[in-house]
Amino acid sequence: MRIAVLIPAYDCAATIAGVVAGAREHVGDVLVVDDGSRDDSAARAAAAGAQVLRLTPNRGKGAALRAGMVALAARGVTHAVSMDGDGQHLARELPTLLAASAAAPAALIVGARRIGGQDVKPIRLFGNRFANRWVEIACGVAVRDSQSGLRVYPLAATQALGATADRFAFETEVLIRAARAGMPIHSVPVDVYYPPPAERVSHYAPWRDTLRIIGVVLGLILRKR
Repeated sequence: MRIAVLIPAYDCAATIAGVVAGAREHVGDVLVVDDGSRDDSAARAAAAGAQVLRLTPNRGKGAALRAGMVALAARGVTHAVSMDGDGQHLARELPTLLAASAAAPAALIVGARRIGGQDVKPIRLFGNRFANRWVEIACGVAVRDSQSGLRVYPLAATQALGATADRFAFETEVLIRAARAGMPIHSVPVDVYYPPPAERVSHYAPWRDTLRIIGVVLGLILRKR
């Protein structure tokens, strides 16, 4: 196994250096895909020790993940650990994910977030549970946290799935296609950090991105039938 951390980033200047530094404590090879940021995310990522691939204009998380996977596979990387650039995913959880991947190299490993007592809007909790149920309907496999972006992807097998959805819907499509292709999907409980509501920055557009995800799921259900 040759492992790299893959971080899609958009306007993450305030957090990206810390995310890169934390990741490099556990995995030396870190690629940041700067997805058309309007700030100096790319420069700060490079200064923290990451390799940087820049996309312009902004294409969304799905495009950034795909571009990063292509770049890493071309360099001989076999497994990509995806992390968000906003600091939500904790680097201290990487050894747990890496151990799970080492035990099952062919599996897609998903970090199932422990929400605990953190201040998370009820609508977001409902949305995640709703998505989990529809992913299960679409592929017949229960996934504890279908919307988690903290994952370990076996690159060759993941690219062979042919997932093409845009933005946040890409991660949902990958799960459904992986389950249908017989790829094992293992969920590993992880802690995450949610900053106070006033400090949170999210590029997830609740209505637009939720509709995209629903469209992908329904499209795959109908195609199966």
